[in-house]
Amino acid sequence: MNNILFNYMSRLTSLSEEEQQMIVNEIPIEEYKKGTVLLRQGEVPTKCYFVLNGCIRQYSIDEEGNEVTSNFYTEEQAIAFFIHHKLDKSSDYAIACVEDSVLVVGDLDAEKDMYTKYTQLESMTRKMIEENFGHVQAEFAAFIASSPEERFKALLMNRPSLIDRVPQHQLASFLGITPESLSRIKKRMNRELK
Repeated sequence: MNNILFNYMSRLTSLSEEEQQMIVNEIPIEEYKKGTVLLRQGEVPTKCYFVLNGCIRQYSIDEEGNEVTSNFYTEEQAIAFFIHHKLDKSSDYAIACVEDSVLVVGDLDAEKDMYTKYTQLESMTRKMIEENFGHVQAEFAAFIASSPEERFKALLMNRPSLIDRVPQHQLASFLGITPESLSRIKKRMNRELK
C-alpha cells in the first residue's frame, strides 16, 4: 500500500526517498469495512482521506429521504472537504465505504503542522486539488449536456471499474437516473454490441 503513496508523492513533489518515508511513517493508514460511514451529512469534518485501496461513496439525503450519490472515490483519489464558506462548517454530504477500504487519514487540525514540517506537502495538496477540481469541472459540464445513455457511455469509458464495484441503485443515482432506466440502457447497449 505504501508504494501507491510513494508513487503519488514522487509524481507531485521532489521529496527525497528519506523525506517520503518520514511522511509515510507519520501519516496514519487505516482499514475500514464495507458500510463504514466516515462522515455523516451535517457533521463537521475533522479528517480528510486518500484512497489507497477500495471505493468510497459521497452522497446526500434529500428532503424526501432519498440518497443522492454525487461521487465515488477510488484508488489514488483524495477526499477533501470544502466547507470554509459555511458559517457552521457542516458537511452537505455523507461519506461511506462501498468496499473494504484502506485509506490514508489526515487530521485537519494537524494539517498546518505537517505543511510547516514538510513544505512540499502543501504544494502537493494544491496540485491534487487542482487536478481533482479540473476533472470535476469537466465531468459536470459533460454530465449536464448529455443524455442518460451518453452518461453511461462516458462512465464506461472513464471509470469502467465502477460498473462491477458499485451497487446498481447507487450507480443509477450517480448517473441521475432510476435503477430501471439504467437496466434498460445496459440491455439496449448489450443488444447493440451483439
